[in-house]
Amino acid sequence: MNGQTAVVIGATGLVGSSLVQQLLNDDAFDLVRILVRRTVNLQHPKLEVCITDFSNYEQYQQQLGTGNCIFCCIGTTMAQVKGDKALYRTIDFDIPVNAARFGKAAGFQQYLLVSAIGANSSSRFFYPRLKGEVEDVIAGFNFNSLHIFRPSFLLGNRTEQRTGEKIGIALFRLFKFLTPSNYKGINVADVAKAMIRANKQNNAGVHVYYYSQMVENN
Repeated sequence: MNGQTAVVIGATGLVGSSLVQQLLNDDAFDLVRILVRRTVNLQHPKLEVCITDFSNYEQYQQQLGTGNCIFCCIGTTMAQVKGDKALYRTIDFDIPVNAARFGKAAGFQQYLLVSAIGANSSSRFFYPRLKGEVEDVIAGFNFNSLHIFRPSFLLGNRTEQRTGEKIGIALFRLFKFLTPSNYKGINVADVAKAMIRANKQNNAGVHVYYYSQMVENN
C-alpha cells in the first residue's frame, strides 16, 4: 500500500457523502476510513466503516486510528437538535476538535475542515461564532497542513427537506448575477473536489478557501 489513508468525519452528510465517493474512486488513496454513528449502505474494497460513539473518547480515538489526512465534514442544524444549543455545540465543536486532538497525537499530517462563510470567533451570532471557534482551536494543534473550506449555500441532493434553506437556494440561483462571489451557492461535489485537490498539494500552513478557490480548476 503506497497510497494515503484518509479518515472522514461526517461521511453521511451532503459534502461528506460526495467526498467519500470521490476518495474511493481516487487511486491516490488506498484506504478510506469513515467514522459514523450508524450502519451505512455502502461497500467498497477500500472502505473501512467504524460505527462510533463520539461521546466515548477512548473508542473515538481508537477508531480514528492512524493515517495521513482527516477530512471533517460534520455539521448539524438547529432543526435537527430542536433548538438545543448545547447539543449543537457537542456536534459542531466537540466532534471536529476531538478529531484534531486525537489525529495530532496519532501523527496525521493534514486536517481538512468544512466550515462556513462568515466564520468568526468574535461574532455576536451563535453559528458564525461557533464555526470560528472550531477553526481557531484546530489551528492551535499545528498540523503540517490545515485547510479550511468556507462555503455559503451548499447545492446538492438532500434527503432532509429544509424549507427555509430551499427558498434561500432558489433566491440565490435567481439572483446569482448580483451575489458576491464568496456568497454564491456551491455544488457539494465541487467542495469535495477542492478538498482532495488541497490534500494532494500538501502545502504547509493554514489555508482558507472561499467559493472562487473551491471552483478553480473544477
